[in-house]
Amino acid sequence: MIKVTVSYPGGEGITFDHDYYAGTHVPMCAAAFKPARIELERGLNGPNLASVAFYFESMEAMQAAMSTPKMGDILADLGNYTNSSPTMQVSALVD
Repeated sequence: MIKVTVSYPGGEGITFDHDYYAGTHVPMCAAAFKPARIELERGLNGPNLASVAFYFESMEAMQAAMSTPKMGDILADLGNYTNSSPTMQVSALVD
């Protein structure tokens, strides 16, 4: 199983609209990526304001999802909910 985590660091002057993110952006990603599972987090303490994890059955499934033609729309939507620069981590789950 492959896990793709996108995290949004906080900091001075950083804004984040959690309602828009959870209600609009993440569903847009889910429709485009078709992951096996999604976990959405709202940071309470620590460096990140929010994170989302998308799980895929294989590296091939993840690569197909990340090459969706809708990726441009997904990236363009970033400014609608934050001015943070997200980070992305791709991991293989260990059994």
